[in-house]
Amino acid sequence: MSTTSPTAPQDNYRLPVDVKPTHYDITIKTDLEKLEFQGFVRISLDVKRETSRIVLNSSDLQLHKAVLYSDALATTQEESTRSFESSQDRVAYTFPTALPASSKAELRVGFEGKLTGGMAGYYRATFEQDGQTKYYALTQFEPTSARRAFPCWDEPLLKSTFSITLISRPGTVSLSNMPAIAEEDYEASPKTNEALQFLSSFVSPGEQWKITRFQETPLMSTYIVAFANGPFEYIERTVELPLSKKTIPLRVYTTSDLIHQAQFALDVKYNVLPLYEKVFDVGYPLPKLDTLVASDFDAGAMENWGLITGRTTAFLLDPKKADLQAKKNIMKTQSHEVAHMWFGNITTMEWWNYLYLNEGFATLMGEVIIAGTVFPEWKVDSSFITEHLNAALSLDAKLSSHPIEVDCPDANRINQIFDALSYSKAASVLRMLANYVGEDRFLTGVSIYLKKKLFGNSVTKDLWEGVSEATGLDIVNLMENWISKIGFPVLTVTELPSGIHVRQDRFLETGRAEGKDNETLWNVPLSLLTVDESGKAIVNKSLILKDREMTIPLDTSKPFKLNAGTTGVYRVLYASETLEKIGREAVKVNSCFSLNDRIGLVHDAMALSKAGLATLSSTLTLIENFKNEREYLVWSGISDTVSGIISIWWEYPHIVEKLNTFRRVLFVPLVERLGYEYKEGESADTTMLRTCVITQAALAGDPGQADLMFCRVVDELRSRFTHYLETGDDSKIPADLQRITFRTAVKHGGMAEYEAVQKIHDKPKTPTARMAAILAMSATDNPQLIQSTFKFIMEKSRDQDVVYFFRGLEANFKARRALARFFMDEYENLYKRFESNFTLSFLVTLSLSSFTTKKDYNEIEEFFKGKDRSKYDLSLGQALDGIRAKTAFIERATGELEGWISSR
Repeated sequence: MSTTSPTAPQDNYRLPVDVKPTHYDITIKTDLEKLEFQGFVRISLDVKRETSRIVLNSSDLQLHKAVLYSDALATTQEESTRSFESSQDRVAYTFPTALPASSKAELRVGFEGKLTGGMAGYYRATFEQDGQTKYYALTQFEPTSARRAFPCWDEPLLKSTFSITLISRPGTVSLSNMPAIAEEDYEASPKTNEALQFLSSFVSPGEQWKITRFQETPLMSTYIVAFANGPFEYIERTVELPLSKKTIPLRVYTTSDLIHQAQFALDVKYNVLPLYEKVFDVGYPLPKLDTLVASDFDAGAMENWGLITGRTTAFLLDPKKADLQAKKNIMKTQSHEVAHMWFGNITTMEWWNYLYLNEGFATLMGEVIIAGTVFPEWKVDSSFITEHLNAALSLDAKLSSHPIEVDCPDANRINQIFDALSYSKAASVLRMLANYVGEDRFLTGVSIYLKKKLFGNSVTKDLWEGVSEATGLDIVNLMENWISKIGFPVLTVTELPSGIHVRQDRFLETGRAEGKDNETLWNVPLSLLTVDESGKAIVNKSLILKDREMTIPLDTSKPFKLNAGTTGVYRVLYASETLEKIGREAVKVNSCFSLNDRIGLVHDAMALSKAGLATLSSTLTLIENFKNEREYLVWSGISDTVSGIISIWWEYPHIVEKLNTFRRVLFVPLVERLGYEYKEGESADTTMLRTCVITQAALAGDPGQADLMFCRVVDELRSRFTHYLETGDDSKIPADLQRITFRTAVKHGGMAEYEAVQKIHDKPKTPTARMAAILAMSATDNPQLIQSTFKFIMEKSRDQDVVYFFRGLEANFKARRALARFFMDEYENLYKRFESNFTLSFLVTLSLSSFTTKKDYNEIEEFFKGKDRSKYDLSLGQALDGIRAKTAFIERATGELEGWISSR
């Protein structure tokens, strides 16, 4: 059973429990001209223990005098002393007279704040209108930034109801979690309550303002409270919900220049919301569900109850020129956030170490189970293997990984666990459980869990008890180590005369763990695939490896495979002869091994060779044997693997060129077969495969005049961009090829191409065009233009886009060392710019994790000595682990790699 108590003393990072908030009445005045806000909050309190001291969270606010009213004392008293604990964002008030236990009280505080561009708390976003920069304001509170907008008990366990009033200028739109119930001119409203009396001092004579009051919320945590103000427009659909039978409005809001790109996101929300209500058998409790799309946003999107928020790339696309990947991203993001209306909002984790109860579920439900129902042609369960399972296992194979359920002693650590373990590994473990017990029974258990915790808080055992009730199985015991322990197993399979022998050990990217690092034993669902007499696949889901080793009777002369469907959270290591047999079977036209099996084989092969448990040549041979594969998702895994190998040997040019020759041999024939034109009505697989193979062929580059066939892809893309450069007509650049066309043009071009994509960045037709331009600006080989990109990052880039510039520069071998130097030279500026955001950890990883030598490892360690690493120590540890693993891989496998590619 997972512990529900953190290991560190609670008082070190949790608020005292002398009083508990039950209701907030918040009034906020937003001034988009002065870029500031003022507010007043009245917080109803239950007094649990006698106290004269009240401690709550506040950060970056100017607080006015606090006043406390006590029902029991029938008196109002002002604070006598006030102290701040800045490291924990706390303010402590002491009052002259203690509040009696079991009484009611109300705390009243006025406050002021600035609308900064920091993308946390209540902040400003910008957009262009008629050549001028305009502003609007919105909130981002998760995980601990509600305290930047109003003083509060900023912990998920301390749920309250909220009544929100927004004062704003005429001509703007105010939004919050609930619908507006009244709106009136400020001057027409009697200034009878304390909030309006306090805020009246910030209203100059003759100024016009309006007051918008919103309906009271259900019980909810502070991190999903939301409000916004600006010149928003919206599109709308209404939906009838199947369980509650009520009809509610669904809207998407954004600025006027972008609203025409919001229809697809609205349609996705319309399609998925009723499905969630039906699947969970729990009604959606709010009277509306809005989405606000922002031009400046740190996270991808945020599940504020009734008011989802997110960046433009998460929700917008041009309906006339949309690439399929953009559609998939919007579908997954919108569906993921709607899933949170139940997982996180109706039922909320007790503390941040249970973050996975929110994010793992939203990932599985939103991006696989529900998304697969709405868009079956996208094969989302299969794409999950590459996008989530493999990504999670790659991170979890590091010694510096962390358990899914991880202790979070302070706000610095909370930001860092919004990673592939809390999202992707958690979702993968839940997917594995659903496959083992059956998806229907799993979802029944989830419904039981939600109903028992309606409007409450939960811990791990609550979920396991719900699934146990639905299945009759001991889920607590089955799943314990998957959640509470770090890492995952590699299963070593040995063929015997009468079957197979299976052994589990913790897998590391440097090999099998040993000693104390290899003490955990997992309950591993083996999901054994065999075939019947006709060659049809049979999957035995009942087998569980509970001990270190077990033997399974089996006819090994026939095809078999563990982890059928690649649903298990582990790697499987076969003897080379066994892998060859599986590989030969996998490439057959009517193979017993499914698409998911083939994807898993490719990813396992690469991970095992990198760890030294298999040869790299066996991985490359397996890939070579897949040359007649027809499925996009297998080719996607192959492209990731080949690109990954090239990325590791990036400072070995002779090896890179030979690997690029191999890459051209794999992908150019597919380009020749599929061509460059996207046909209306073609399958999603064909569209994605064409984009994949053209991208890989272009990245393989131009080998010179030795073989002109292989020059065609680069030349074709460059010619299409040249046509755009000369005419301004982009019709020859399909939306799905925008990224690789821009990137190829800049990489093989010069100043003209660079300046052209910079102009696209500055005035993009779509969010995806801006993204393509960012990655292209980062792809230049020209040292001077690389420096221009660095200058652009510091002087012109939106904060939300910096991570994309870093991602593009990290992918550019010519820029990697310059990027690391830039990060170190600008460290203080970047730290100050992003210390409150999720972005900081990603910048550390992207800047440093590509290196492969002991010298680089030592220099990076030296650079960070003496620095406060509390906001990114997990990412730094993971980057250093990655360097160490790649160094060992290069030392071990370079000779073998050279031999294999030279023989082709």
